[in-house]
Amino acid sequence: MQNSAFPSPTSNLISNLTKAINGEFTAIHFYEHLAKLAPTQEIQNRILEIRNDEMRHFQGFSNSYFSITGHYPTPQITEEMPNNFKQGVLGAFKDEQEAVEFYHLAARQAGNSYIAHQFQSNASDEQNHAVWFLYFMTHY
Repeated sequence: MQNSAFPSPTSNLISNLTKAINGEFTAIHFYEHLAKLAPTQEIQNRILEIRNDEMRHFQGFSNSYFSITGHYPTPQITEEMPNNFKQGVLGAFKDEQEAVEFYHLAARQAGNSYIAHQFQSNASDEQNHAVWFLYFMTHY
């Protein structure tokens, strides 16, 4: 018998997927806005490439959510859009770093090898994104 004081493994996985889906959904919109604020075409292109990764992550997490629940999530934007490039890059850097930590934790808690791998793989992408945003912070 399961102790009701602790969430079931499935409810924890759904909660983690929901958080990841909302984060990716927010990032997609955030980076679309941030790209318009970019000081150069090269930076704009890099931000749009990062946005494409976030779209891929969003789709993958949404498909995993569907495979567990039988329906697709209703994602929500969880952050305000930046007012300027510098503010946006700082916010993006922090969000990417927080995503890396969360995805590693979610992978360890997943209880599903496919979804655990999905979290780990996406964590690697997020770390790469953070490096780009750190570069933008220090050079622009």
